[in-house]
Amino acid sequence: MEFDYTTTTAKTFDEAVNTLQDEIAKAGMRVLYVHDVQQSLVEKGFPREPFKIIEFCNAKYANEFLNADIKIGLCMPCKINVYIKDGQTFISGMRPIILSQFFPDANLGEMPKEIDKAIQGIIDSVK
Repeated sequence: MEFDYTTTTAKTFDEAVNTLQDEIAKAGMRVLYVHDVQQSLVEKGFPREPFKIIEFCNAKYANEFLNADIKIGLCMPCKINVYIKDGQTFISGMRPIILSQFFPDANLGEMPKEIDKAIQGIIDSVK
């Protein structure tokens, strides 16, 4: 089982970040924060190609995951990374279907599969 779902895009870095935020909203989720990793590292003297982490959440699923096992909060909110490597723009998200491996005693039902499908759909709609 793959930990991540990663693809490339022909969009520019900024186009990918902006489109991603729009697609997250269309999927019924809310962008909570956008971390500009490149800016943070450059400010500390560490050059880095563009890299942003988009944090987002769906309150209904968040509540259900936390009810299943409060420690799932360690994996929340969902994140999708957009970055440039070797001149190519990548979009990468963690696959929620792996949560069952980390929390085998939690009764997660179909939620990980549903969120996994939503995240892959968001990423695919951006590329």
